[in-house]
Amino acid sequence: MSFIPVQPGTAPVTAAERRDAARNRERLLVAARELIEQCGAAALTMDRLAEHAGVGKGTVFRRFGSRAGLMLTLLDDSEAAFQSRFLFGPPPLGPGAPALDRLVAFGAERIAYVMEYGDLVLAAGTGPHGGFDVPAAALWNRHVEMLLREGGPGLGEPWLMASSLTATLDPERLMHLIRVHGVTPERLSSSWRELVTRVVLGA
Repeated sequence: MSFIPVQPGTAPVTAAERRDAARNRERLLVAARELIEQCGAAALTMDRLAEHAGVGKGTVFRRFGSRAGLMLTLLDDSEAAFQSRFLFGPPPLGPGAPALDRLVAFGAERIAYVMEYGDLVLAAGTGPHGGFDVPAAALWNRHVEMLLREGGPGLGEPWLMASSLTATLDPERLMHLIRVHGVTPERLSSSWRELVTRVVLGA
């Protein structure tokens, strides 16, 4: 077993300090959720969070690195739950249903997710190449590609088609359609169903 040497003049982090850090982190997350509930994600700033939680601004940055890091942390549990449902949950979203049914369910579930967490997703920002290089997006694309290969064996480039399909579920696009054009989630889900059906069945 190897250890990273402690720098001269520094003391090892104790178990009590780690517990304090964990408590501070949870305290900040609770405060962040309260502020989002009151004012929305767009109004949540690091300064406002520090004031609401009764800590210094530096503490907030040490825990999360940046505002985007805070938003990603707030999304961790919900994203993990979403992934678990489409990878391991009951059909039609999870295994056990025909590929087309799973594709339809995936889009409807993602639209519902954006309806609930869209502001947080947008506030979290993206990587240097946009929202397409984050690990979660790579997993969604791979999942859709797998279902396309299973349900539409005649498709020439399932990986490219998967990328095109998941782009239609981009949170910014969905939120724009809902808020600017008044498109309902039901219409979005219906459009997704028609799109993937045409792709898979070649209709």
